[in-house]
Amino acid sequence: MRQAYDLYTDEHHQVWELMYKEQIDILTSRATKTYLQGIKTVQFKEDKIPRFTVINEALKTLTGWQVYAVPGIIDNKPFFELLGQKQFPATTWMRSLAQLKYIEEPDMFHDVFGHVPLLSEPYFAGFLNGLSQIALEFIESPTAVELMARIYWYTIEFGLIMEDEAIKIYGAGILSSPGESIYSLGTSPEHFAFDLDKILGTPYIKDKFQTQYFIAESYQQLYNSLPQLKERIKQAVEGGLQIADGQAFDFKQEKLVKV
Repeated sequence: MRQAYDLYTDEHHQVWELMYKEQIDILTSRATKTYLQGIKTVQFKEDKIPRFTVINEALKTLTGWQVYAVPGIIDNKPFFELLGQKQFPATTWMRSLAQLKYIEEPDMFHDVFGHVPLLSEPYFAGFLNGLSQIALEFIESPTAVELMARIYWYTIEFGLIMEDEAIKIYGAGILSSPGESIYSLGTSPEHFAFDLDKILGTPYIKDKFQTQYFIAESYQQLYNSLPQLKERIKQAVEGGLQIADGQAFDFKQEKLVKV
């Protein structure tokens, strides 16, 4: 599948512009500087939907990643297979003006605006690729898939990071949401230091803002956590751990706990 760029209407470009300007105003003081630099690297323009060909040319020499056009949400296995090949699956459909404030399924603004700029950061890109390799090794295990979903959710989608002694946003689910960009750094949710065992033991929230966020020290810390992550997934699978969506597990005490 390719990005049929000529099929985007004036309305589509207008939606991109409205959302882009709103988010840039919010994120300039809240997003990690790596993300803000990444926006320049991949050559986003405020008034035009990005062309995947331009993005891919910019990323090619930096991290080797490419944006791969998909029609929408895809299954776990092909999703991780693409990530394992350093191809980020991004949908090509764009919401309408009537859907400006809410959509049920992530559109191109989330996939591209939220995810793509950080693909220019080598440690982050390596972490994403490493996640995919672990996921594919244990893809037949529902428990492993659930645990991988948690680490992906609390890092790639809703992660925070320390930068210049301040907490900044790097998760795409926050970066593409005006409300959560403000809420995530406020006093309402709980903030914890990055803790792989705690993340793996914590169910995530899909239908509202998160109640807790995990703060990485650096992108290198994320990358360096991959061997421990693989060991934890292997431990869960080989130990016959039965854990499902919505269940919490304490890896340190090795038992299910209430949430």
